[in-house]
Amino acid sequence: MSLKQKLETGHFAVLVEMEPPKGVDVSAMVANAQKVKGIVDAFVVPEMRNAVMRMSSLGSGMILQSKGMDVVMQVNCRDRNRLAIQADLLAANGCGIHNVMVVRGEDPSFGDHHQARAVHDIDLPELLRAIQGLQNGRDMAGIELNGAPVFLVGSTVDAGARDKSPELIREEMDQKKEAGAEFFITPPLFDLSTIEPFLKRVDRTETRIIPTVLLLKSLGMARYISRNVSHTFIPDALIQRLQKAPDKVRECIKIASEMVETLKKEGFCGVQLSTIGWEDKLPAILKGV
Repeated sequence: MSLKQKLETGHFAVLVEMEPPKGVDVSAMVANAQKVKGIVDAFVVPEMRNAVMRMSSLGSGMILQSKGMDVVMQVNCRDRNRLAIQADLLAANGCGIHNVMVVRGEDPSFGDHHQARAVHDIDLPELLRAIQGLQNGRDMAGIELNGAPVFLVGSTVDAGARDKSPELIREEMDQKKEAGAEFFITPPLFDLSTIEPFLKRVDRTETRIIPTVLLLKSLGMARYISRNVSHTFIPDALIQRLQKAPDKVRECIKIASEMVETLKKEGFCGVQLSTIGWEDKLPAILKGV
């Protein structure tokens, strides 16, 4: 069953981020994906997360797709102009990739090529509308296509962000929805109460919200996120739990696994699991799904 079919039929969908390699050796990426192939519904391939140069989402996605795995290709506004973005979208669909996720992309100053210049020829709503246009058979110049692509289109929603009101978050999400987004990925979630004010303003039978579960790697990582990341809240009780744990890595895996189960029980349409380089831990996290 494809990701689109899962979401349309109300089945709980499991998405997993699969980081492309910084190089051409794809063996670890493919091996980690194959270990959970029967459990995961689609692999989300980030497009140079944090502006760190890696193999493209399109290239990595095509490799995973060729191994019989459903892929969600990230597309951002940072790296390409409208010509290149549209060309990549057509190439992806022509190669069998039918799911895309539209993101802004972090500023190059966060990455490893500080002299790089961000493009931002179009913004995120324009990119969503461009995808709609392609699916309707015309490019951004209004020229008719020889065969139109078909995509399941997702984007992000800042649910739980501490620097935005729930009303503003809902308004921004509605704009993306009107522009063509069909599902929405939240920032990492460690406490459901942090997004309740937002959820009260959303009809989850009409809007597909997919929370992100982030695998913590250490107590230090948890503390850093708690102090410095405005869109992610980590409760003090969780940090204390990690402090007391004799095996902190095992406890981090357990926390992620418990959160996946909680989201499933709470009736969300799916979950996105992000391990940021610890993809080998995926089987342990997903063993109960």
